[in-house]
Amino acid sequence: MGPAVRARDLLTAFPTVTADTPVIEAARLLAGQDLPGLIVVDERGLPASILPGTQVLRLAVPGYCLDDPALARVVDEAHADAFASSLAGRTVRQALPPERSPGRRELPVTDPDATVLELAALMARTHSPLVAVVEQERLLGAVTLQALLVRVLAA
Repeated sequence: MGPAVRARDLLTAFPTVTADTPVIEAARLLAGQDLPGLIVVDERGLPASILPGTQVLRLAVPGYCLDDPALARVVDEAHADAFASSLAGRTVRQALPPERSPGRRELPVTDPDATVLELAALMARTHSPLVAVVEQERLLGAVTLQALLVRVLAA
């Protein structure tokens, strides 16, 4: 058996945004680079949150379609294509997942020595498609769900 795979072995450079970044820019990053989400950093450049791509969609989809999925079926294509225009003037802060508890929710952040199982458990627990990897107060990059699954399924 070879050496254990750690977060550092699955790490990839990853784009970041701030809470004040226009959400349309975040959406373009997600689409243009085929990303599952983005790392939202604070003023020190450290992870403050993870923005899953699904949260950007949630902000763009009209509330009535979220409340009653059957209504989405009856909206004509011309109006459905315009749903992304609702992102104009909005920020990443408005798209971030809501707090799940009165305290601060757990962030999917780990160190470079995290094992594959630790990464998988953190992703599952936080419902995040990526984990930010930080060492000595510096963001190194992220491990994506795809990279993790490729590694696990290859074993």
